Amino acid sequence: MTTTSIVDRLAVCSWSLQPATPEELFQSLEAIGLPRVQLALDPLREKPEVWGRFGAEAARRGVTIVSGMFGTVGEDYTTLDTIKVTGGVVPDATWEQNWRNIQQIVNIAADLGLKLVTFHAGFLPHEESDPGFAKLFQRISQIADLFSQRGISLGFETGQETAETLSQFLTKLNRPTVGVNFDPANMILYAKGDPIAALRTLSPWLKQCHIKDANLTQTPGTWGEEVVVGTGQVDWSAFFALLRTLNFTGDCCIEREAGSQRIADIRAARDHVAKLA
Repeated sequence: MTTTSIVDRLAVCSWSLQPATPEELFQSLEAIGLPRVQLALDPLREKPEVWGRFGAEAARRGVTIVSGMFGTVGEDYTTLDTIKVTGGVVPDATWEQNWRNIQQIVNIAADLGLKLVTFHAGFLPHEESDPGFAKLFQRISQIADLFSQRGISLGFETGQETAETLSQFLTKLNRPTVGVNFDPANMILYAKGDPIAALRTLSPWLKQCHIKDANLTQTPGTWGEEVVVGTGQVDWSAFFALLRTLNFTGDCCIEREAGSQRIADIRAARDHVAKLA
């Protein structure tokens, strides 16, 4: 069986480029030289008059939408503590609004013909005895069923909990359409363990990867630092070697959420991956 090279399966996370319009996004993708994108779906929901024809225009320009992503209401990434309280579908105060939004998102994803959508579920409780476990389990099941009915898989962003906690949750969830969007840098940013060991643990659920790099914090309890791919603490040689061992054939989407040279940084990431591949 032949598989395409990792380089051929690279894409760019649209939100990394902070586009105000589809035209801006297309121009940035052209500047990078990568006509493949993981698309933030919230702009299509919030501003259909601006983004509503994105799918048709992407097809016309030869841009492939490899997957989608959505965010949740009220997330506050100021500190590790604030995102733990506000992240994903955990907070009761924002659940009803999130559920309304998600029902719109699934229609948008289906209209675009997507087969995978990723999101941050929020911090998963370590123990089933935790009062929040059953509630989050029910909400995730509800979301998973909604997407599954449309033939769309869900990918959890990694990093907000250890690989062991996430694997236990996914084992109990027991839904083949639910897996992980593995982000090695997030394991470092949240200080949740070695990225390569985490990838091995979560490999049975691997749907997609993010290409992002980071350094561990020097001050426990605070964020690590996101850096340009190839300049941080992710062991990319070991990362891609493990993906080959796993016969992973999914997409790898370059994400850059820091810095003011996003296009240059994403090109540097693409070049680093090409050099290793």
